[in-house]
Formats: sequence, C-alpha cells, structure tokens
Amino acid sequence: MGPVRMPERAVLLKSRPARIVLHDFLAGPDVEPVLEEQMGDIDESAPALTTPQEWRGYLREYNELYLRAAEDDELDSGQNWMGNEPAAEETVLAAEKRLGVRFPPSYRAFLLASDGWNGVGGWIELIWSCERIPWMRDTGGGANLIDLYGEDPDDEYAVLFRRSLDVAEGEDFWFLDPAEVGPEGEWAAYLFEPKYGELKEFASFAELFHASRRLMEWFAGTTLPTTESARL
Repeated sequence: MGPVRMPERAVLLKSRPARIVLHDFLAGPDVEPVLEEQMGDIDESAPALTTPQEWRGYLREYNELYLRAAEDDELDSGQNWMGNEPAAEETVLAAEKRLGVRFPPSYRAFLLASDGWNGVGGWIELIWSCERIPWMRDTGGGANLIDLYGEDPDDEYAVLFRRSLDVAEGEDFWFLDPAEVGPEGEWAAYLFEPKYGELKEFASFAELFHASRRLMEWFAGTTLPTTESARL
C-alpha cells in the first residue's frame, strides 16, 4: 500500500494543540528522512509487551523519556506520571463487548497496565481509556478521512479506515485492523499522517509504541535500556 498525498484541507481534520517540544521539530522542512529512519526501523530485540507486567516496566521508562522531552509549561504542576490506573478485567471485557471484538494481546495487556495514556509524543496526544475506545468510522476525524477517500468505494484506504479500531487522539492517527491478524493474535497497527498522506504499518500495538519511543530517543539524544526493566 503506497503513500498517497492528501488534499491540503485534510491538514485541518484535527486541531488539538501540540504538547511536546518534539512538535517543533516535526514541523521543520527536513523531518521526513528522520521519520522514515526512526519510525520505520524494526527492533527485533524489543519486548513483545503481551502482559501487564511487561507494560508496567516499559511505561515507567517511556514516562521518564516523555518527561525529559516535554517542556515545563506543557505539564500540569507536579505532574510526573502520564498513565492512568490499570483497567480492571471487567472494564476491558465491557469495552470488548461494546465493540464486539476481543482486543489483540499487546493492546489488551496495555489497558490492564494503564487504562489509557496522557503523553505519547509526536502528533499523538493520548491513548483512549476503555470507555472511550471507538471505531475509526465513528470519530469525526475518521469519518472525514472516509469521506475524502470514499468517492471510490473500493479505495483501499477508505476500506481500511471503515473497519479499523481507533486507539489514540491527536493530529495523526493510531489504529488497529481486526481484519489483519498475525500468528500470535496481534492485529496490524497503523500510523496515518494526514498532513503527508503517509500510512505506516506495524506488526502490533506494541510496535507503535516502540516506534514512537525511538523517535523521542532520537530527539532527546538518549537511549534508555529496554531489555530487562520492561520485563520486571
């Protein structure tokens, strides 16, 4: 599925304010080569993150990296944790029943470690909590994308957007495709950048987080270890 350039009006699909200084860099003219390198590389040593225990260690590290990159005036006074309380199993089950699916392993484990997330970085602001998870077609931004690409009912982007689960809020989109399931039960995960019309595919929800983390580490000029602490 090759990249497609979006019409200029698509830039206005979402207009939430930037919350991290990384946005200033992302607006620069030479960002695309860096994004391709940092977001496109696959780190095969990165943990699969299929249990709440793995996610708890990983999110502690991710939180530390986010706080290093965020400016003081972008954080609430005294804010030092961007996560939420873990979702109860009953809460996750209720969300799955409402949506008519069982979530893939890494996404389900994430919710059981933190019911949503409030500081992702890049052009993603937050991860939805269980009670707010929507189908992409039921969101304003998703519906606009479907309208833009849906003049041809068989357009591959429009078909993908209609069936996908929206997992985040921001000017870009993170979503999961229940029609493309890997051998371990993971759904294909996507980053879509309306400004550029760029669609990037990942093997799982966890891989989206890994890619976002690599970009923040590049920006901050630091790399935090993931081999042991993400498994504690």
